[in-house]
Amino acid sequence: MDEKQTEVATEQIAQPTVKKNPLAGYYRQPKVYVKLPSNGKFYAKGSLDVSSNGEYAVYAMTAKDELMFKTPDALLSGQSTVEVIKSCVPSILDPWVMPSIDLDFLLVAIRVATYGSKMEVNSKCPKCDEESKYDVDLSSWIGQVGTFAYEEQIETGDLKFYVRPYTYKEMTKTQIKTLEQQKIFNIVGDEKLSDEEKIRLFNESFVKLTSLTVEIIADCVIKIVTPDGETEDKDQIKEFVMTAGKEHFDSISNHLAKMKNEIEFKAQHVQCGSCKHEFEMPITLDQSNFFAARS
Repeated sequence: MDEKQTEVATEQIAQPTVKKNPLAGYYRQPKVYVKLPSNGKFYAKGSLDVSSNGEYAVYAMTAKDELMFKTPDALLSGQSTVEVIKSCVPSILDPWVMPSIDLDFLLVAIRVATYGSKMEVNSKCPKCDEESKYDVDLSSWIGQVGTFAYEEQIETGDLKFYVRPYTYKEMTKTQIKTLEQQKIFNIVGDEKLSDEEKIRLFNESFVKLTSLTVEIIADCVIKIVTPDGETEDKDQIKEFVMTAGKEHFDSISNHLAKMKNEIEFKAQHVQCGSCKHEFEMPITLDQSNFFAARS
């Protein structure tokens, strides 16, 4: 054996043996694949690992993920939702800028991946007051939402507005401000405060929340087209929305609410097991109990 062959043989002997992980076949695998209501649009650059076929893998929750939904402070701030979506839908790189129309859809998909497509809901009959359990088919709802198409354009008079959905960050910010306002209302009810102090606190809180709401809605407008031209300048758009007539603001606000409403859970038509009365059973998506094991 010459010197070169000896070196090759020595290298082969020196290479460490890779130890096979006996747990490799038991790591999480995608349970479902879904198409997003947004179709992957409205995500900031770098916030979504775009799928070539429009479908995104959804994994079941880990024990850590389930615990996140039991942490009140993390739920309030939105951080728990962000962490669980990162874990279960890894293609969503930054859930904070995720369009709000994808939020509930993905949470339902995560629940299906974790517990299955059936969700048990308790409801009282409005006629006989008997409480019964009903099964809701979540996979059916996912299929229905799959046909949703977001309408970006609305018209008001001579103007055309191009709008995007709220981001999850914007939605969470509004919710937190609303809770803060509620705290102010509770303070206003304090008999220890003078009437002047109550009025001052109420007015300050109301102005802050109103300003925030208007700013967020203005941020959702990405372009305005007029007979004289168009603009995508954020400062020009924000100034217009915040100072223009009420009809323009209402058109944008109502459109955003309409798009959100179209993909929300609709009440389920059920029949009472006792008196056979038929009624509409509302379904709410509350992370604190929606992800209770096999609820």
